Amino acid sequence: MRYLHTMLRVRDLDKALGFFCDGLGLKETRRRADDKGRYTNVFLAAADDIGKFAAEHSGARAAPLVELTYNWDAQDYGEARYFGHIAFEVDDIYATCERLMRAAIVINRPPRDGFMAFVRSPDRQSVELLQRGEPLAAREPWQSMPNSGHW
Repeated sequence: MRYLHTMLRVRDLDKALGFFCDGLGLKETRRRADDKGRYTNVFLAAADDIGKFAAEHSGARAAPLVELTYNWDAQDYGEARYFGHIAFEVDDIYATCERLMRAAIVINRPPRDGFMAFVRSPDRQSVELLQRGEPLAAREPWQSMPNSGHW
C-alpha cells in the first residue's frame, strides 16, 4: 500500500491553483475535465516529488499528489475541516512563510518554534508546513507573531 493523493474540493479553480502553485510551489501534473459529471480534476505534486515514481512504477498512478476537484455548478462547502489537513516538508520554514506572506497569504500559525506553521487555502483547507530535519533556531518576527484565524 502507498499513499496516492488527498482530494480537496475547491470553489474557484484559478484561486486554488494560485495558492497551491504560485504560493506553495506545487506543479500541475495532469488535468481531467468530465463534461458528464460537470467537474474538473487537477493533480498537483511538490517539486521534490515530480517523477518520483515514474521509473519505479511505469504506467502506475503517480504519487503523492494533491487532487483539486472543481465542480462546475456552485456549491457551498462551508468550513468543513473534517479531513484535517495536508502537510508538506520544506527546506526553510522561515523563507517559505516569508514568500507566502509576500503573496498575501496569511500565516495562521507562525513558525515560532522554527519547525511548524499553518496556512489556509482560499477554500479554507488547512495546510501544515514542517521544517525538513531539525527545527531552525527561533527568530523574529516569527517568534513573537500571534496566531491568526483558524487552521
